[in-house]
Amino acid sequence: MVATRARREIILQHAATLFATKGIVATTVREIADAVGILSGSLYHHFKSKDEMVLAILTGYLDDLKARYEEITAATSDPRSRLAELIRGSLAVIEAHPHAAEIYQNSGAYLASLEGGNHIEGTADAIRKTWIEVLDEGVASGDFRSDIPPRVLYRLLRDALWLSVRWFKPTADYSGKHFADDFVSTFLDGLLPR
Repeated sequence: MVATRARREIILQHAATLFATKGIVATTVREIADAVGILSGSLYHHFKSKDEMVLAILTGYLDDLKARYEEITAATSDPRSRLAELIRGSLAVIEAHPHAAEIYQNSGAYLASLEGGNHIEGTADAIRKTWIEVLDEGVASGDFRSDIPPRVLYRLLRDALWLSVRWFKPTADYSGKHFADDFVSTFLDGLLPR
């Protein structure tokens, strides 16, 4: 059982890399199997289809984001702290799922047609609502600007966070924590009332 779970994770890691670089449609089951070092037919012992792999990758990512956000909103009460921790939490989850954010961002039309994608859609909606609630609270408290709709701020933040995986790579001189702190500072200071 442990070996099967470990093999599934290895398959998902390779599939995620291919889906992020080539796209879901352009990636074949054979390419995934070759990357893992198994026969393509062997993949079907672990997953029924390529779509099931996509669902597993994105479900893991979005479920982790949602769980992290629930922890954050339960532990912090003021909007500024919540927003800062949502940003830091997002970057930590993105680091743990480096290709999932890119797959999600690049595959909207594909995901909309995916059978079994209701969980992804529902979780993504819950994530969006969490951000909007925090931003609304910040506007209401006077902590954040009121001249930009929270739904717009959310998309700006989400896209900047989720797409940072494409270009940001931590180094010895500039760590992931440093990046998260700079990200928080840039966005929070830019949200101050005028």
